[in-house]
Amino acid sequence: MADNPGRDDRGRFVAGCAGGPGNPHSRRVNRLRTALLDAVDEADIREIAEALVADARGGDVQAAREILSRVLGPPVAVDILERLEALEAELGQAR
Repeated sequence: MADNPGRDDRGRFVAGCAGGPGNPHSRRVNRLRTALLDAVDEADIREIAEALVADARGGDVQAAREILSRVLGPPVAVDILERLEALEAELGQAR
């Protein structure tokens, strides 16, 4: 395209086109993530998970939500799967 240099007529990048600057914060985020991973070990995660489970059993709704969303996935995903199964069943009956 003449009005869009670096792209072909379908809007795709052409060979040799220089990339953008990327995410300017990615290096810092990577360093912070590495520091956090270095500070935490498997025993820490297990201890935190056990505390969350104990809090959830004691009635802490936020702790229960966190555990359930991590183990079962977010409720939206489950709802989508249920709706998809219902649609597939309806389509099967329509045929």
